[in-house]
Amino acid sequence: MEKPKTEKQRPVYGMASNCAFMVRRAWRDCKGVLSVGLGIVLCGVAASLLELFVVPSILTALERGVGPGELVWLIAWFTLGMVGVRALRGYLDENAIFGRIRVRSSLCLDLHLTFCRTSFPHIEDPDYVKQIKKASKCLDSNDDAGEAVWQTMTELLTNLISFAVYLLLLSQVGPWVALLCMVLSAASYFAGEHIRAWRYRRREEEAALLHKLDYVIFRSRDMKLAKDIRIFGIGPWLTELYEKYARLFQDFYAKSMRYYMWADLLDVGLALLRNGAAYGLLIAMALRGELGAAEFVLYFTAVSGFTQWVTGIFAGLGQLHRQSLELSVLREVADTPEPFRFDGGKPLSVKQNHLYELELRDVSFRYPGAESDTLSHVNLTIRPGEKLAVVGKNGAGKTTLIKLLCGLYDPTEGQVLLDGEDIRQYDRRDYYKHFSAVFQQFSVMAGTIAENVAQAVGDKVDLPRMWDCLDKAGVADKIRELPQGENTHLGREVYLDGVDLSGGQMQRLMLARALYKNAPVVVLDEPTAALDPIAESDLYQRYSELTGECTSVYISHRLASTRFCDRVLLIENGGIAEEGTHEELLKQGGRYAYLFNIQSKYYKEGAMEDE
Repeated sequence: MEKPKTEKQRPVYGMASNCAFMVRRAWRDCKGVLSVGLGIVLCGVAASLLELFVVPSILTALERGVGPGELVWLIAWFTLGMVGVRALRGYLDENAIFGRIRVRSSLCLDLHLTFCRTSFPHIEDPDYVKQIKKASKCLDSNDDAGEAVWQTMTELLTNLISFAVYLLLLSQVGPWVALLCMVLSAASYFAGEHIRAWRYRRREEEAALLHKLDYVIFRSRDMKLAKDIRIFGIGPWLTELYEKYARLFQDFYAKSMRYYMWADLLDVGLALLRNGAAYGLLIAMALRGELGAAEFVLYFTAVSGFTQWVTGIFAGLGQLHRQSLELSVLREVADTPEPFRFDGGKPLSVKQNHLYELELRDVSFRYPGAESDTLSHVNLTIRPGEKLAVVGKNGAGKTTLIKLLCGLYDPTEGQVLLDGEDIRQYDRRDYYKHFSAVFQQFSVMAGTIAENVAQAVGDKVDLPRMWDCLDKAGVADKIRELPQGENTHLGREVYLDGVDLSGGQMQRLMLARALYKNAPVVVLDEPTAALDPIAESDLYQRYSELTGECTSVYISHRLASTRFCDRVLLIENGGIAEEGTHEELLKQGGRYAYLFNIQSKYYKEGAMEDE
């Protein structure tokens, strides 16, 4: 699988490409962003020109000896023009945010869907997850690149147009004035930026300090740790840690402020040199009679404005470059190639009342970066309607085998077959529809119980079917006791009236969700881990009822549970060490029998102690 570009690699997309990308997105999602942005640019240029020419125009009128009425009209027109332009600019600025938020929201949705729909190996790839987090960061708020780039582009375009106008104006005095202002303005900007970049060059150090501070704050407010903090007296220790990291960050911040102070002093010094030289040249020309009063004021004002545009252009380009790097990450995530086929794969519909055969043919699998295979040359055929148990020690590869069967991984070598056909050719999302699963780590949303079971909202929930699944999973009575029944909200993160079910109850609820999907293949990964022995025994006795005629795969550490299955696989050393029914494996007296006898011994000793 191709890795996303890392931070140290050159970005795939350049600044011009990313600007064009944002323009295309705005044209697709909200064309008003472009028209409003152009209006802001024109208003900015018009305002700067009105401010530049107002005083020289009044002086010119006075030199011509115009009457008071004409002078008042001239001042009034300039005043109305500046007020009108500023009012229009303010109106556009206030309304620009709506379209920009719309474009950013569209990008957020695309990124969210990318992460939800991407192939499962990407989710477990640290580099990909890191890229997703970086891409999310540029869309977090109005000040991040996904939205702030519009402000940067409009200001940069305003500065470029104004710079061209002022350059043309100052060239009338002489090229040396414009060249002097340009060179010293550029020197001031780059020198100041180099000093201010001290903090940027140490951003990893700053991020590490902030991460430690945030971690201590997060842990201090974590409800899951509230009991431990009080029982073990962790509060003073957490306070000490916070104060330690806060002092370190305060020292870092103070040092960065000292660098900023030196940058500001350098900027002031170069500004004095630049403006002093330019103003001195203009004064000399005025004293020689080469400039009238109106021209002198015009060029005098243009010098300071010209410097502003030059500095603004460099600052805008620097800001746009940083924002472009973030947008490049966003685009690279979207363009990361998928290892599985999705929309381009062969359609695969679920056949009603059809029992599927699954096969692993000479399958090996190695995790990225691992030195050896987790599974090596495994051959396994799961017959239609078979109840298969998979057992073995932690890390033996049981869950990996299940993920291969479910199509969450593709094998490093070999094939996974569904009814004799390689699953790589199919639309992988269609393939997923053939499986209902209860994994050790499952997702619960802050919605109602009905929505979590049916994975649907409102009238899309089939209530009779949902209650039947809750009954089969053995949790219906508990749900009926709740004040809102199936409409009770799970968790208190969002809803104040939410409830927290116990681990066993939640596991049963997830079992009901798997049954509700009614897929032809059922996968249960340690479904009794959070159940008490009585509840566990009840689930074993109703195992056939729960799975029906479906093909089912059952993972467990408790070997007593395997007697309810048609066949048992013992996974060891990356392969199938033993297979057969529970009774057959006990008679063989091999590894399975040894492990079963050890577990039975502890159960028997525990029972004797209870007596």
